[in-house]
Amino acid sequence: MLFGGRKEDDDTVVAMLASAIRRDISFGVLPPDEKLKIEALRQAYGGSNHSMRETLRMLAAEGLVEATSQRGFRVMSATQEDLEDILLMRLQAEKLGLKRSMIRGDVAWESKVVAVFHTLSRAEAAVIAQPDDVTALEWDEACRAVSETLLSACGSRRLIQMAGKFYNQSRRFRLALLREGRIDFSARAQRLEKLQKAVLGRDENSALRLLEDDIRADLGARQETA
Repeated sequence: MLFGGRKEDDDTVVAMLASAIRRDISFGVLPPDEKLKIEALRQAYGGSNHSMRETLRMLAAEGLVEATSQRGFRVMSATQEDLEDILLMRLQAEKLGLKRSMIRGDVAWESKVVAVFHTLSRAEAAVIAQPDDVTALEWDEACRAVSETLLSACGSRRLIQMAGKFYNQSRRFRLALLREGRIDFSARAQRLEKLQKAVLGRDENSALRLLEDDIRADLGARQETA
């Protein structure tokens, strides 16, 4: 295809820029409501005016950046209302995805579940022992991989994409808890062990309840009472 290589190069640059800015939003380097000026972002991250604008449009579609009425961009807010709304959507998407995966998942999916939980346990041990930016990023990626794997057998690409979108919007809330030392890793390990056991045992009620407990704890949200 004519000029196809240039388009692929542009897509690669945008993907790299999006990954870096997405990470810095999640880690609070770019705080909520901060104005995002193209030239300042180019100096910090590189890229052209065009690639940076395309990057911000991509992040706006993901709900991490908001286009303002003045045709600029800012980091999306992170209010309590935002947290509750993201929690609502994560619960709906991930519980539906896990339910479908438990019905459709085969032995290969079960093997991936075991492997990804093992990777997460190693990442949690590392971030507990030495909580720095490197271990925090590895832990955050391991958390995301668990969510993706649990939903990966659901049979709906759109559901997986939607769940991923709201998961990414929630990352900065979880990483804030990590920075503030407000994650009970002992309780978390017990909860995740039970979740893995319930998923592999195809115990739907327990798995969905434990997943909800974990998502709520993930965001520092209170458990609803009956």
